[in-house]
Amino acid sequence: MKVMVVGGGGREHAIIKKIKKNEKVSQIFALPGNGGMSEDATLVDIGAKDINGIVKFAVENKVDFAVVAPDDPLVLGAVDALNAVGIKCFGPTKDAAIIEGSKAFSKNLMKKYGIPTAEFEIFDNAEDALKYLDTAPIPTVVKADGLALGKGVIIANTRDEAKNAVKSIMEDKIFGESGNNIVIEEFLTGPEVSVLSFTDGKTIIPMISSMDHKRALDNDEGLNTGGMGTVAPNPYYTADIAKECMEKIFIPTVNAMKAENRTFKGCLYFGLMLTPKGPKVIEYNCRFGDPETQVVLPLLESDLLDIMLAVADEKLTEDMVRFSDKYSCCVVMASNGYPVKYESGYKISVDDGFNDELYIAGAKIKDGELVTAGGRVLGVTAVEDTLESAINKAYSSVKKIHFDNAFYRSDIGAKALAACSEEK
Repeated sequence: MKVMVVGGGGREHAIIKKIKKNEKVSQIFALPGNGGMSEDATLVDIGAKDINGIVKFAVENKVDFAVVAPDDPLVLGAVDALNAVGIKCFGPTKDAAIIEGSKAFSKNLMKKYGIPTAEFEIFDNAEDALKYLDTAPIPTVVKADGLALGKGVIIANTRDEAKNAVKSIMEDKIFGESGNNIVIEEFLTGPEVSVLSFTDGKTIIPMISSMDHKRALDNDEGLNTGGMGTVAPNPYYTADIAKECMEKIFIPTVNAMKAENRTFKGCLYFGLMLTPKGPKVIEYNCRFGDPETQVVLPLLESDLLDIMLAVADEKLTEDMVRFSDKYSCCVVMASNGYPVKYESGYKISVDDGFNDELYIAGAKIKDGELVTAGGRVLGVTAVEDTLESAINKAYSSVKKIHFDNAFYRSDIGAKALAACSEEK
């Protein structure tokens, strides 16, 4: 069986390593992939947003199954285009991917179907937004409507900060066309939880919860990034909360999308905040999160490709998905200066050699050597019987990886460990 994975980051590397374990797989293509994946997949120099190129390659190489992992090609309709030529896919169609592609759509969907989320207003011009901010509650959250590499959210602690955010997004276009419309919403408080889920449009099966660390620096300081590390499971996400989320958020969301003739099949990501008034949705993603995938998939005991095939065929059942009761920690090693400006091209070396615990995100082969080629360079994951030992092992592995200009947070999992201590 020939499998094609669209994308080129750490998330895709984690997916590829898991799919590779299925005996039915004869070859895996990564489009475009990155240099660090070359031992696990055949790299194909076609960009993730080149829909025509992706389809042409899939047809010419008789691909049996495709996994479209990033948000951009999903929102652009990659799954629709592949399905149109008879290639089965894991991932939502363009109509369903709008749940991430437009925050205005997702907020209106939640309002219409009574799914708990922050109070909000939507604006299509800066003048009205600025006028609203004269009396809006502060702090507040300003979001670009469209895709912005996970960075289109600005938390404003003062009225001036909120107005500057509106001007930056709508007038200065710091996120391009994604800022044509904005959402201004209530600032919520409470622990954040990420929950990925498999759904075939009828059945939804949540995966192990996780805790992401978005800020660039220790103690949640610095700029927002695509994610500097994760741990799983999230200690704040108890069995009772999971039950409440299933009843009030997960099932209603799948049913709402179906009712809107936008049946969602693939991985539906729920970004949640556990507020004093109960769990609420901060955001939806139409795909696996990054780097959440790098801690969740190592805990998956079932075969990932078999699950993905069942999702595509709308035959997903509860017994297909099993997770271990262990703990996982991923520490992201980045290029100094990320997420703003950084230098690349530095040789990557590993004392013990590359192994299954390394997920390469931004690297390329140059003169026969693996060198840095991105902001987030790689993720180091460890799975252990306790959260503390998983964190310790991940950081022990980090110390064995070397490249110039490297930086990473030293407190990934610290908040989760503290929460575990409070429970005891």
